[in-house]
Amino acid sequence: MRNHILLVEDDLDLGLVLKQYLEFSGFEVTWFSNPLEVVNNLAALESVQLAIIDVMMPEMNGFDLSKIICEQTQMPFLFLTAKAQSIDRILGLKLGADDYIAKPCEPEELLLRVKNILKREQKSELAQSISIGHYRFLPSQYQIVFKEKTYTITEKETELLILLSQNNHKVLNRKDILEKLWGENDYFLGRSLDVFMTRLRKYFKEDDRIKFDSVRGIGFKIEFPE
Repeated sequence: MRNHILLVEDDLDLGLVLKQYLEFSGFEVTWFSNPLEVVNNLAALESVQLAIIDVMMPEMNGFDLSKIICEQTQMPFLFLTAKAQSIDRILGLKLGADDYIAKPCEPEELLLRVKNILKREQKSELAQSISIGHYRFLPSQYQIVFKEKTYTITEKETELLILLSQNNHKVLNRKDILEKLWGENDYFLGRSLDVFMTRLRKYFKEDDRIKFDSVRGIGFKIEFPE
């Protein structure tokens, strides 16, 4: 499953170049040239993991758009702008931006900054305790805890459980899971995935409200009360 990026850039030529470069680098990109369209579609952008926002845009500037995004989501964001004055950078960071890059910029530099932000976000997620029904999942310790029982799981099982728990009630495509965890879709890796799913079902068998379902011909789905 590819990381989902929101790109808000009113320059059509630059927007197209950045979208194509990010997609070529393995990202899913949703691009809007009008910030008002972003506001109207925020509810449909829940899978977005990072926003790249141009500052100087008609109808609504990037600073105002970021305020609305922060009110309704928790997605990290960086500003992309031709304005390089220190006061603008300071304002952008005060608004909660994770980074600030001035135009003209090299797509490769933007890509590296995006990857760095996503890595920080992933580390932050690992430090958290995740509630799954009556269980506690501790990703940083590779542990699942139920009452007095503690199960230690492998790194790949941990990565799989993070992915599933982030998509409660959603069907995840088998191919996407394999590419997300291993970087490729391979028959033998698919067999490993089946083994991991079987193990996870056993770990969570004490709470019958938690379901690990196989969706024939598509992939897997986890369902648990939040």
